[in-house]
Amino acid sequence: MSDVLDLLRPDLRGFAGYSSARRSATMPASVWLNANENPWPNPADPDAHCRRYPEPQPEALQNALADLYGVSSGQLLIGRGSDEAIDLLVRALCRPGVDAVINTPPVFGMYAVCARLQNAPLIEVPLREGDSGFVTDMAAITKAALHNNARLVFVCAPANPTGQGIAPDEISALARALRGQALVVVDEAYGEFSAQASATTLMAEHRNIAVLRTLSKAHALAAARIGSLIADPALIAVLRNCQAPYPLPTPCVELALAALAPEALAITRARVALVISERERLLAALPECPGVRRVYPSQGNYLLLRVADAEAAFARLLAVGIMVRDMRALPQLGDALRISIGSPEQDDLLLTALGAASSATGASA
Repeated sequence: MSDVLDLLRPDLRGFAGYSSARRSATMPASVWLNANENPWPNPADPDAHCRRYPEPQPEALQNALADLYGVSSGQLLIGRGSDEAIDLLVRALCRPGVDAVINTPPVFGMYAVCARLQNAPLIEVPLREGDSGFVTDMAAITKAALHNNARLVFVCAPANPTGQGIAPDEISALARALRGQALVVVDEAYGEFSAQASATTLMAEHRNIAVLRTLSKAHALAAARIGSLIADPALIAVLRNCQAPYPLPTPCVELALAALAPEALAITRARVALVISERERLLAALPECPGVRRVYPSQGNYLLLRVADAEAAFARLLAVGIMVRDMRALPQLGDALRISIGSPEQDDLLLTALGAASSATGASA
């Protein structure tokens, strides 16, 4: 048994999962009467796309995503956004009350939510703030994982909401230290906006590295809920047995395939380049707005900033129709807002509104 399968809950190592009509149908047929489906399409579905249950893991989409991420299709599990993959990993690897999950607050909240739902102990290793911004404390993560029976370590790179990346050699060192004990899961939801190499390049050497990717951000398919877990093929095979029978609606699969066609990908890459350009423009311009205390460098499609009066700034932006993310409930971010990068026109409106809001706040102080 490989070391990565040793990380699974013992009771799931031989788990076969639910044998759906699509999974169990191994022979070709022209009349399908095995899934209790309706023989006629819905009147609202003239092309009959949705009459039959979808393929659990559509081969065409698997191949397209494998090509996009530079991995084999056997390393890839497609699910309902990254959220489903996070939940599957916690449920499959962590025994309730025994095997711990590590995350790095302030960070994306689903790691903690899934740990709590599984009753897996949650060990938090806070980010460190320095002159150059926030830093993921890899030495502290390693120590906490080794001393707290961690089975899963989630690191976000680029980190949400703080924006920093993690060098590949640091991820490699973490995986090496935790081999045989924990799976290191690198969440690369915003990887397209970073110049840093994907952690998938480390997986040939480290079978205990897994990577999360999504079409929600750079590919603008947030409502389609197409996420990918990239991991050792043996682990992927087990997780498929733990997944819901039909996780991928046919219309979403068709949309994703269209989005991964060469012409669409070319447009997406151009838009990613524009977002990066706008990110750097805002990074330079926002500190000049009155009341903005600090703006953190980012490798994602967002910027985190500290504001003298975050509540007033948030309310004033909302009053002119601009919604940003209030981060004040997160640890270390009691005065912070997160701003997604918009179009150049939207970013111009943001800068104007922040200047007006800050001026009004300053005048009334």
